[in-house]
Amino acid sequence: MRWRKSHDAPMEDEDPYWKSFVDIMSALLVLFILASVVLILQLMEKSAQFDAKVSQLQKAEEVRRTILDEAVKKLQQRGIKVEVSENHTVLRIPNELLGFDTGAFELLPRYQQTALEIGEVINQVVSRDDRVNYLDTIFIEGHTDNRPYPGFMGKGNWGLSTFRAISLWQFWSSALPEEQRLNRMSNQDGDPLFSVSGYGETRPVNAKQVSENDFRENRRIDIRFTIRRPASADYEGVRELLGGATK
Repeated sequence: MRWRKSHDAPMEDEDPYWKSFVDIMSALLVLFILASVVLILQLMEKSAQFDAKVSQLQKAEEVRRTILDEAVKKLQQRGIKVEVSENHTVLRIPNELLGFDTGAFELLPRYQQTALEIGEVINQVVSRDDRVNYLDTIFIEGHTDNRPYPGFMGKGNWGLSTFRAISLWQFWSSALPEEQRLNRMSNQDGDPLFSVSGYGETRPVNAKQVSENDFRENRRIDIRFTIRRPASADYEGVRELLGGATK
């Protein structure tokens, strides 16, 4: 029997170092993909939370505008002409509707029916549906013109404007039917929805104040509607996450 010598050389084993390197790189790639997926999911979640906050804020703005528009329309139907501020946040009640005399803060009997109807309408438009949930505070603000007033133990126009706002609030609290009283309302934090304040001559709607008409425009009661906004911590949390994702 003839033996034939094989000329085929045996294959060398693969380089173990190269194999280990490939395994490590594959593992790192998997980890990178997993980390990327986790980061993307976190960003999507935070983005959704942020979008929800923005949507909530937009809804609150819409509710406030609706409240003011409805209030103006309902009062006009009753022959009561009020105004809305340019930024659509304030219902403005001219002094002629409430009849506060110069230096006086008492709501005279002949103006009480008009004041009562204004309170009724405010109750109607605020308490409808879930609108209260979008409001933070409704301020009843007293304002005067810039002519000096020496009364109120030296408090002048500050005191006068504050007492006028208080008089209107106290009238509503006693004259409105119990189920319509504004002091029964609270915001989502459980705090009273309404607040009363006076600004004297510091926030004029007409800064010129030369003619009697100029003075008249500044004598008023403003009903200022402020809306609920996402807490600063909510914004900060989103900002930190988004900022950390770019580092």
